[in-house]
Amino acid sequence: MYRAPKYSSENPGEFYKKLNHELLQLIEYEGEWLAALTNAAALLGHQLEHINWAGFYLTKGELLILGPFQGKPACSAIVIGNGVCGLSAQTKETVVVPDVHQFPGHITCDEASQSEIVVPVLLNGKLCGVLDIDSPVKDRFSPADKAGLEEFVAILVRYIDWSKVRF
Repeated sequence: MYRAPKYSSENPGEFYKKLNHELLQLIEYEGEWLAALTNAAALLGHQLEHINWAGFYLTKGELLILGPFQGKPACSAIVIGNGVCGLSAQTKETVVVPDVHQFPGHITCDEASQSEIVVPVLLNGKLCGVLDIDSPVKDRFSPADKAGLEEFVAILVRYIDWSKVRF
């Protein structure tokens, strides 16, 4: 019987350990990058509490193009450098925004979003895309979330054949 990990603010480290193990089980032998990213987005969408969007934007030239996600329809393309996703892509660093209304240039796709975390997907220093997660709760993402989601992305980088990702 399937038993999904349950998020606990008291022990987020244990949650992410289980979540990342579940991700590994889903993608370890998955040969299709699209299926792997789709299952990864679905896993986040179903297991993380207090979020309203989770998904990927993939790099195409100077743009981030919408990839697999869970949530309301979203912007289909973001210029690298614009918004939270674009900043993360440009700096190649995780960006945590406690209050998106205080972030200059925030791109609003869902008016319910209050906070956001974006983790770059880097393969040998090259930007492949970003993982973007929005929450309807201000200050939703903690340092434990940042660490857990960076490990989540590291698993994706290790197991997806990024040379097959085509736009």
